[in-house]
Amino acid sequence: MNSYRTKSINLAVKKLILCCFIFLYLQPTFSQDKTVETSGDILLFALPAAALGATFIAGDAKGTWQFTKGFLTNTAVTMALKLVIDKQRPNMENNNAFPSGHTSTTFQSASFIQRRYGWKYGIPAYILSSYTGFTRLNADKHDIVDIVAGAVVGIGSTYLFTTPYQQEHMALSFGKTDDTFLIGFKFKF
Repeated sequence: MNSYRTKSINLAVKKLILCCFIFLYLQPTFSQDKTVETSGDILLFALPAAALGATFIAGDAKGTWQFTKGFLTNTAVTMALKLVIDKQRPNMENNNAFPSGHTSTTFQSASFIQRRYGWKYGIPAYILSSYTGFTRLNADKHDIVDIVAGAVVGIGSTYLFTTPYQQEHMALSFGKTDDTFLIGFKFKF
């Protein structure tokens, strides 16, 4: 990645984290429980938007397609499991508890960021997706099994399709003539 793109991604991640923390700590109009639940609902949209937005900022069309495939797979698997398992929510609201859709979506986004662009960007995304799982527990929408299953589905969906960004720009080659072995390394900017 060139320096401009790296700085743009750094700035986008910092802005996302700052916005999330401002929302979490400067909301006096809601009760604490409602604020926690609402913040998880906001992260449900903010993390996928950040992951997809990072692909546009980096000019990474292949990453955009990889994110889309992982996101669609995650959504399909999560919805299918909710229909097949038919598990009651802890608050008895309905039978859509397993797996947690909020958690699967945010973990799919976080794992995409980590897998595609590295741990430097993935760690804050994983923290936010873990917080989303907490908000679902706190709201009594899911139990820990639902949260862990959502995380596994989300991360698994990413790892089916996503490759690290840097590896696409590096190539290692080998060659041999009669008495010579050649090793080459190429990096495209």
